[in-house]
Amino acid sequence: MCSDVRCVGVSTLTNYLNLTRPVLLAVGIAVTSTGTVSAHDKKHEPGPSSSFDEASALSACQAALGRQVADQRFFDRRGRAVTLSEFYGRPIVISLIYTSCYHTCPTLTNHLARIAKVARAAVGEDSFSVLTIGFDTSADTPARMQTFARERGIDHAHWRFLTADATTIASLTRDLGFTFFRSPNGFDHIVQTTVLDAKGNAYRQIYGEGFDPPNLVEPLKQLVFGTKANTSTLSGWINGVRLLCTIYDPSSERYRFDYSLLVAIGVGLISLGAVGVFIVRAWRQSNSPTTV
Repeated sequence: MCSDVRCVGVSTLTNYLNLTRPVLLAVGIAVTSTGTVSAHDKKHEPGPSSSFDEASALSACQAALGRQVADQRFFDRRGRAVTLSEFYGRPIVISLIYTSCYHTCPTLTNHLARIAKVARAAVGEDSFSVLTIGFDTSADTPARMQTFARERGIDHAHWRFLTADATTIASLTRDLGFTFFRSPNGFDHIVQTTVLDAKGNAYRQIYGEGFDPPNLVEPLKQLVFGTKANTSTLSGWINGVRLLCTIYDPSSERYRFDYSLLVAIGVGLISLGAVGVFIVRAWRQSNSPTTV
């Protein structure tokens, strides 16, 4: 998994992440190679320029949770302007990449495509959006994003490949807690996927290029089903059941509806009902008048 990824002290990070977000994976720092970086590119490229500090990168990433991400303007792979707020109303999955990366970014995107398919089967085909955003503003043009998407075979109505200017990328990466900087072989950056809620607030950070399906699907379940779950309406009750009973099957790497929980709830209700009937009958018998 770490062929060109410098993995950060996995055991130490895992202990730390378990205290903060149990579902998070270890952090991977991408070291990808695209050749020599010109002085012109360095001068115009936003982002940190000092050496990568793993602890600071993780701290910045975690500090972004709960933060409202600013409504910025981007351009899709056909050059059309779009804003982040256009995607409000459903959860948003954001993945930051650069198109000249030869390993980590393509691997992450391919993996995200596979997990997104699992997620759509679990929570609904159109229940969330995915935004892949190029942060190398000197190279990640709409045409390059189009090629990157086509090479991955990704063409889904709710998956957009976006670019932006340097000011927008600087603001976005700051809001998301995404750390990156130029290196002799391309970029060093934290391998991070961020889930926003339906209002654009950072809800969950997912680390690594090969995370397990529940790391993405569980927060999406909470956002899609949990916010609609209540007992006052039939649809709310159904969403509550779907939240509880849609479980991950590691053997098939898919989510399925687990009827055993409904059966257990039914048996429990019947048992409670039987106990209730017994108590009422016993109470009536104890309070009935005694005949001689």
